[in-house]
Amino acid sequence: MAEEAVSSIPTHSSSSAAPLGHSVIPIVNKLQDIFAQLGSQSTIELPQVAVVGSQSSGKSSVLEALVGRDFLPRGSDICTRRPLVLQLLQTKRRPDGSEEEYGEFLHLPGKKFFDFSEIRREIQAETDREAGENKGVSDKQIRLKIFSPNVLDITLVDLPGITKVPVGDQPSDIEARIRTMIMSYIKLPSCLILAVTPANSDLANSDALQIAGNADPDGYRTIGVITKLDIMDRGTDARNLLLGKVIPLRLGYIGVVNRSQEDIITNRSVKDALVAEEKFFRSRPVYNGLADRCGITQLAKKLNQILVQHIKTVLPGLKLRMNSALVSVAKEHASIGEIPESKAGQGALLLNILSKYAEAFSSRVEGKNEEMSTAELSGGARIHYIFQSIFVKSLEEVDPCEDLTDDDIRTAIQNATVPFEVLVRRQIARLLDPSLQCARFIYDELVKISHRCLVSELQRFPILRKRMDEVMGNFLREGLEPSETMIGHIIEMEMDYINTSHPNFIGGSKAVEMALQQIKSSRLPVPVARQKDGLEPDKAPTSERSLKARAILARPVNGIVADQGVRPVADVEKFTSSGSTTGSSWGISSIFGGSDNRTYSEPVQSIEHSISMIHLKEPPTILKPSESHSEQEAIEISVTKLLLRSYYDIVRKNIEDAVPKAIMHFLVNHTKRELHNVFIRKLYR
Repeated sequence: MAEEAVSSIPTHSSSSAAPLGHSVIPIVNKLQDIFAQLGSQSTIELPQVAVVGSQSSGKSSVLEALVGRDFLPRGSDICTRRPLVLQLLQTKRRPDGSEEEYGEFLHLPGKKFFDFSEIRREIQAETDREAGENKGVSDKQIRLKIFSPNVLDITLVDLPGITKVPVGDQPSDIEARIRTMIMSYIKLPSCLILAVTPANSDLANSDALQIAGNADPDGYRTIGVITKLDIMDRGTDARNLLLGKVIPLRLGYIGVVNRSQEDIITNRSVKDALVAEEKFFRSRPVYNGLADRCGITQLAKKLNQILVQHIKTVLPGLKLRMNSALVSVAKEHASIGEIPESKAGQGALLLNILSKYAEAFSSRVEGKNEEMSTAELSGGARIHYIFQSIFVKSLEEVDPCEDLTDDDIRTAIQNATVPFEVLVRRQIARLLDPSLQCARFIYDELVKISHRCLVSELQRFPILRKRMDEVMGNFLREGLEPSETMIGHIIEMEMDYINTSHPNFIGGSKAVEMALQQIKSSRLPVPVARQKDGLEPDKAPTSERSLKARAILARPVNGIVADQGVRPVADVEKFTSSGSTTGSSWGISSIFGGSDNRTYSEPVQSIEHSISMIHLKEPPTILKPSESHSEQEAIEISVTKLLLRSYYDIVRKNIEDAVPKAIMHFLVNHTKRELHNVFIRKLYR
C-alpha cells in the first residue's frame, strides 16, 4: 500500500496549486493512515498542520468552521483531550447537484457516519475509552476523515489546549505534559503550526505563539489565527495584529469570528455563523483592505495553499526516504523467502532450522564458524580464556596463608589434635566459590553464543526465536546443575582425604629443616636441643632427623601415636626455651598431634593458704594464648605455613585440572551432543 502511494506522488510541480493539492494531499493522508498503524516503528515524517492554543481559545470553533458542520465535543471545560487528526477531503457533487457529506474513523474501518452528531458522540466515547471520563488527557490519536464537496484538501491535528490548573483526574503536572505532547508534533520540520489566540487577550502573552516560537524560532512554519474579534473591547480592533505590527509572522495572520456559547446552545448552524462573520467584517470599516486576512474562507484557502507549497518543498526528500525504506524492506523480504503452505513443507522447514541452529552452535563453540569475528575473541576461544586466564590465574595468585595470622596458627596448634589437617581443609574449602563462579561464567558464554546463532534466518519467525531461546535457556540451566554438583564433589573429595604421602608434598622432615634455616636467617635464637653423644643439634645424624619427621607426620589414633618402630619425637630431640624457668616446651609434633603442655596468658592465681579451703580463680570467658611467642612456637608456625603452602599447591593443581573437565563434560559437550535432540523433543511436533 505504501509502495502504491509513493509511486503516485508527482515528480514535477504544477502551475496550479489547487490541482496539485487535490492530487497530493490525499496521497499524504493515505501514507499517514499507513504509518499510524505502524505506531512508533515509523521514522518518516509526513507534512501536516497542528492546531495549538490555550484552553477555550476557539480552536474547535475554527475547525468546525473549516468543515462547515458541528461535529466536535464542546463545553466550557477542556474539550479536546486526545490529539484529533482531521483529514478534510474534497469530493464532487452528484450529477443532480446534491451533496454527500460523511465521516470515517480509522478505528472503525468501513463504517460511514452521515450524521455529524454521531461523529461527535463517537469522538467523546473514544476519548473516554482511552483517557477516562473525568477530564483525563491521552496522547493516543483519534483519526477522522471528513468527505465533503464544501471543504478544501487539508490535514489538521487538533491538540489539547494548554491549561494551567489540573481538574478532575488530571495530574498535577498537566501543563508540562500537554506542552510536551504539543512539542512532539510541532518540533518536526515537516509540521506547519496554526497558532490560535483570542483577540480579547494580550497577544504578547499568547501561549500558542510562545510554544510555536520555541519550535519554530524563525517563523517559517507558523500561521497566526486571531479568534473572537467580535467580543473585543469597544474602541479596540485587531488591524495591527492582522498586519503583523505587534508580533510579526512570515506566514501572516488570519482573523475569524467564532460562534458564541449562546449560538451553540441555540443550535445556530455553522453556515449561518459564516454568513454572520462575513457581515461583521463588511460592517467594520477598520478591516477594509484586509479581505485576504479575514474570515474562515480565507483561512481555508491560505491553509490549503501553504500546505501544498509545504508539500512541494518536502516532496523530494520525502520520496527519497520512502524509496530508500522500500528498498530496505524489499531486501529484507527477499532474505526471508517464501513460507510453504502445506503442513509437511512447514515441518521440513522447522526441522531444517532446528538442525542448522544446533550445527551453528557447535561450530561456534569449536571455532569452526565461518562468520566468526576477527576483531575479538568469541565462542570456544572465550571459554578457553575463562579457564586459563581467569580461573587458573586467579587460583595461582591466592596465598593459602594470607588470611591466617601467626596467632591463628598458634591457636589452631593448641586447640586441634591434628592442626595441619584442620587448617588445610579450611583453605581447600575456599576453592569452591571460584570454581562455581567459573561454571557460571561458562554458562553465560553459552547463552551469548546461542543468541548469535541464525540471527538473520530467525528474524521472520520471532515467535519461534523466542521459543527456541526459552528451550535453550532451560537446557543450559539443566546442564549447569550437574556441573555444580560435580565441582562440589571434587572439593569434598580433596577435603575428605589429606594425602600427606603425595610425592610432591614437602613432608615434615624437609619442612623442619627449612623452618630452622628461616629462623637462623632471621637471626632468631635457635632452641638448643639436648646434646646426644656430644654432637651439636645441627649435626645430628640424618637418620635421627628422619625419625623426628616421621614422628611429626604420624597421625594419632584415639590419642595414641601408632608405633612405627621409632621413638617419640620428645625422646629423639627436645627443644628448650631460652631463659625458660618452667622446663616445659612445645614439641614440633604438636602440629600433627602430641604434647598437650600449654601455656596461657592468664597469670597463675596465687594460692591463698587457708585452714578451711583453697580458693581457685574463675576461668575467663574467652581464653587466648599468650601474646609472646616462644622460639619453639615460632618454629611450629613456620613449619605449618610451609606444609600448608606445599599441600595447597597440590590441591590447587588438581582443581585447576578437574573443574574445567567437569564443566566441559557436564555442560559444554553435553549441550553440543544433546541440543538437537532436545529441540526435536520440545519444538518439533
